[in-house]
Amino acid sequence: MNQIESWLTSLSNLVWGPHLLILLVGTGIFLTVRLGFIQVTRLGVGLKEAFIPKPEQPKKKQRGDISHFQALMTALAATVGTGNMVGVATAIVLGGPGAVVWMWLSGFVGMATKYAEAILAVKYRVVDERGEIAGGPMYYLEHGLKKKWLGVLFAVFASVAAFGIGNGVQTNSISLALNNSFNVPMVVTGIVMMAVTAFVILGGVKSIGKVVGIFVPFMIFAYVGSGLVILIMNLELVPGALSTMFSSTFSAEAIGGGALGAAIRYGVARGVFSNEAGLGSAPIAAAAAKTDFPGRQALVSMTQVLIDTLIVCSITGLTIVMSGQYTEGLEGIALTQASFAYFLGPIGEIIVTISLVFFAYSTVLGWCYYGERSAYYLLGEKVIVPYRVLYILVAGLGAMTTNLNLIWSISDVFNGLMAIPNLIGLLFLSGVVVAETKRFELERKKEGQSSAA
Repeated sequence: MNQIESWLTSLSNLVWGPHLLILLVGTGIFLTVRLGFIQVTRLGVGLKEAFIPKPEQPKKKQRGDISHFQALMTALAATVGTGNMVGVATAIVLGGPGAVVWMWLSGFVGMATKYAEAILAVKYRVVDERGEIAGGPMYYLEHGLKKKWLGVLFAVFASVAAFGIGNGVQTNSISLALNNSFNVPMVVTGIVMMAVTAFVILGGVKSIGKVVGIFVPFMIFAYVGSGLVILIMNLELVPGALSTMFSSTFSAEAIGGGALGAAIRYGVARGVFSNEAGLGSAPIAAAAAKTDFPGRQALVSMTQVLIDTLIVCSITGLTIVMSGQYTEGLEGIALTQASFAYFLGPIGEIIVTISLVFFAYSTVLGWCYYGERSAYYLLGEKVIVPYRVLYILVAGLGAMTTNLNLIWSISDVFNGLMAIPNLIGLLFLSGVVVAETKRFELERKKEGQSSAA
């Protein structure tokens, strides 16, 4: 078993090597330039579409199963998770405070990637056997790029990765956190996880969308709110923390001593792990949104990276650097807990623990939909119920086990492999993204003229 784990770890390092990180960031830069920095010029429109309710448009113009907001919350449910607390802490330990800067930069260009993914997902989505919307990289690779084999590869990788990164690893984090902070037996957590997961996911995407539409905003506000309290109460420490981050990234000592390379590697890698821009998972949720134009949902999806990386991850990163606890030999969730406790006392650790529980559980819900849609693409409707049942069982088993190294390694490999066919599709279909963007801009002008009339 140790030999298998060692081999998988080596394979994971190979998959997540510099070539993939360059491809991920390079695609983001390419799309950013080709779309005219859309994450800056149209961010306000995206936020308005996502969070300001407006009268429903004529039903003949809309297709989809869930609202723009629910699609965004489903995607956030899958991405706002352990990466925002554990991933940021790991990036700082391995790459230094400067890793946070590279998380920001990768998140910035990742907004354009997320926009392109969503536009293609909505444009090439289909209606399945049950009358529900199905979309994502497998469909735009097949129908847009005309390369079904790439779509099949993506679906295989995603359906397997869901059991690890999106499920067993997450419930195990919940179980360990509750056991360490409140002495809750891992078996009890496992049973509860199976029950609450089954309660939501057996109802399908509409059930998931309704639950996370209520659940995720409160979850994020609670964690971010606590972080903002720390920043406001210790405002004098913020400039110093920012200075430490930038100086450890761009100073002559950092560049000469190799710290810059470590900061880039771990900052970009953990940023992508957190927001999933380029992996191809979030567009599966975007495809299910009720919308009349692909560009409308794409602008909404773009805001996901802003919330996940540029807000939630920033709160974690600043708190850790301000506390200085990263120099004490701590790592992972223990570092984030110690950093919050440094400013808020014992309640700080409890806030992080409870936030981790809800963040990880929301990831389990979001990734179930991703994996299920991928499995459906491969095997059809008959696989849906068995996939959900197996997913529920893995949620319980993941929470009960004490060693997830093998699951981590397998899912890490498949998670990285997902990105390759997806990025190929984004690059070769970038002309379609530009055309759809222009088409929606014309529609927005018409809407502006009609509202002014």
